[in-house]
Amino acid sequence: MLASGRGGQETKRLLLCVLVLAVWEAGNGQVHYSVMEETKHGTFVGRIAQDLGLELAELVPRLFRVVSKGHRDLLEVNLQNGILFVNSRIDREELCGRSAECNIHLEVIVDRPLQVFHVEVEVKDINDNPPVFPATQKKLFISETRALDSHFSLEGASDADIGANALLTYKLSPNEYFSLEVPTNDQVKPLQLVLKKLLDREVASELLLVLQATDGGKPELTGSTELHITVLDVNDNAPMFDKAVHRVKLLENSKNGTLVIRLNASDLDEGSNSHILYSFAADVSSNTEDFFHIDSASGEIKVNGKIDFEETKLWKLQIEAVDKGHPPMFGHCTVLVEILDINDNAPELLVTSLLLSVPEDATLGTVIALISVTDRDAGENGQVTCSLTPHVPFKLVSTFKNYYSLVLDSALDRESVSNYELVVTARDAGSPPLSATASVSVEVADVNDNAPAFAQPEYTVFVKENNPPGCHIFTVSARDADAQENALVSYSLVERRVGERALSSYVSVHAESGKVYALQPLDHEELELLQFQVSARDAGVPPLGSNVTLQVFVLDENDNAPALLPRPGAGGAGGALSELVSRSVGAGHVVAKVRAVDADSGYNAWLSFELQPAAGAARSPFRVALYTGEISTTRPLDEADPPRQRLLVLVKDHGEPALTATATVLLSLVESGQAPKASSRVLAGAAGAETALVDVNVYLIVAICAVSSLLVLTLLLYTALRCSAPPREGACGPGKPTLVCSSAVGSWSYSQQRRQRVCSGEGAPKTDLMAFSPSIPPCSNSGDSGEQQIFGHDVSTVILNVFNAC
Repeated sequence: MLASGRGGQETKRLLLCVLVLAVWEAGNGQVHYSVMEETKHGTFVGRIAQDLGLELAELVPRLFRVVSKGHRDLLEVNLQNGILFVNSRIDREELCGRSAECNIHLEVIVDRPLQVFHVEVEVKDINDNPPVFPATQKKLFISETRALDSHFSLEGASDADIGANALLTYKLSPNEYFSLEVPTNDQVKPLQLVLKKLLDREVASELLLVLQATDGGKPELTGSTELHITVLDVNDNAPMFDKAVHRVKLLENSKNGTLVIRLNASDLDEGSNSHILYSFAADVSSNTEDFFHIDSASGEIKVNGKIDFEETKLWKLQIEAVDKGHPPMFGHCTVLVEILDINDNAPELLVTSLLLSVPEDATLGTVIALISVTDRDAGENGQVTCSLTPHVPFKLVSTFKNYYSLVLDSALDRESVSNYELVVTARDAGSPPLSATASVSVEVADVNDNAPAFAQPEYTVFVKENNPPGCHIFTVSARDADAQENALVSYSLVERRVGERALSSYVSVHAESGKVYALQPLDHEELELLQFQVSARDAGVPPLGSNVTLQVFVLDENDNAPALLPRPGAGGAGGALSELVSRSVGAGHVVAKVRAVDADSGYNAWLSFELQPAAGAARSPFRVALYTGEISTTRPLDEADPPRQRLLVLVKDHGEPALTATATVLLSLVESGQAPKASSRVLAGAAGAETALVDVNVYLIVAICAVSSLLVLTLLLYTALRCSAPPREGACGPGKPTLVCSSAVGSWSYSQQRRQRVCSGEGAPKTDLMAFSPSIPPCSNSGDSGEQQIFGHDVSTVILNVFNAC
């Protein structure tokens, strides 16, 4: 800090005035400022935000920050007004030593979008260091016989400042014996004390002089040392070196014992007064003997420690030669040892990561990290180039001198590669070259760019009717190639109307597991096919999704007993069928017909008729056809037959277990002349209609058998193709379909023939006749649903389509 004095007030005002101008260099677009060292905290340096073209309002949102390698707290930016100011004490000598230039390099980084600016702040020197002599006192022993104009070397002062602040002038205290000779051009030569008047030990045996050094700063600072001169007698010739200054070059890392120089000094005296011993001067730097050794007898200077160019580039050795006279006399010379650099320092890498992870949709040119490279060597040994390995979608971009940016060079895909391990190699231009590496790990962050995907676009499910409420009928599953919440899939129904009711009243889907449940018992007679869609959505922003179609076939169970149909116009009490039969009819004559329907389908609706024997009665002369329900005579009627016949016909379906109904037929036997003609006509018309219906049924059965044969061949081929496929599991798993094909005399006339609703959401209801139905075990709440497909089509659907075509 500046000392108080004559110009103290002016110095304080000068320190408070900031000499800062921001200019853009045309060559590299940098902002330059300058600031005096030792300025106070808060001193204005420059309007950095304005000079960089940034708005004050965007400094905080864009995460404006300043990065300075090794000088983090010297300068700071006020984010409210965008002003760069001094944050802590700046000492130019501490930062840069005696270097002529002293700059603080700042990197200004803003995000959204990411920008990097380079700012240099020049630290200017002030005169805050006084001249300093190596010692506060120096003792000189001078013979009284020394001739006039004799010169005595003195160690000059040093000043830590630079420029005019380090330009020293010297002044010797007034005396009559000595004057001071200051070198003007060659700064290497030492100060010389010149004898102007012969010494007389008897007049003055000791002299005390003050040597003062003054620098060129404003205000100027001074330093001084005391010269204690002892006047000696007799030995009047001092040793003399052949050169006052010796210049030597030495490679760094030279081995111990390497010869630096052999000095030679001579003394005109004789005897012991000419015997010379060599040594380092008393005022030489204290660590000189840690690196060099001088042989007192030969004058050889050798390496005694590790010589490092990066620590000291020039050694200044003050050598003293003393004879053995009484008193001894001294001669001095200076040895300048210039250290030559070798490539012994590998580059150093510093990686500053700006992004912890890079989104996979990041734009090209996004800056990932900042890399700075340093090499302590000089010249080509300190010229460094950087490269990136292996081949990755990134590249290095040189931003300023030895500064690089790691930027995105091509598109990323987290689903292909989620993490990159990069190696940055820095190699210098020395011989042999040295290199250093640094690892950079770049994690690719996921974005929601993959929708959930189902294994199939459509699934076919078979469920038996009368299932318990909440029965699990199927599980849908979709996979999402993204990660974390972007891969978190939830399921929901695509709501629509099923007739007069909402789809959600029939089924539901668990949002997390994808399990589909039947909310109520399904009725095959009401709903044969329920077709709907399940949606899968991820939790990304924005969410992505896809749909899958489920076709749920409701399979029939034998839950409806046969229902008897009365013949129009037929009489009879209590729902019994009454007919008049002439006693003259022969064997095989159809006298009545029992009509019945079953609300089920397939086997469950295939009816058979059976005549029940009356208890304790004789054998009846009538029989009933197994499948048509026609009651005919087994023999001609005679007078012995009772005039009133009461027949019980059991109507039974083919379900498991079978359900039955009983029809009562009352036959009145009359003479041939008593039979009403109308009844004859009715019977004749009925017989003709029944004959035509039998013919139609025969054709229908033939068609069913043909289709069944084709189906068997198709199933065999399908089984051969899928023999290696694993079986599918299901809670309502279907069994093998069973085809009903009767060759007996009979028909399907009284099986259910009705309009069944197929709720698929498209088109009008269809009239279907089920020829067979898979045998499926009862539904279980704990299992999975059954699924049966033949080349993408349900077996029942194939048969239904065939019947529709017929």
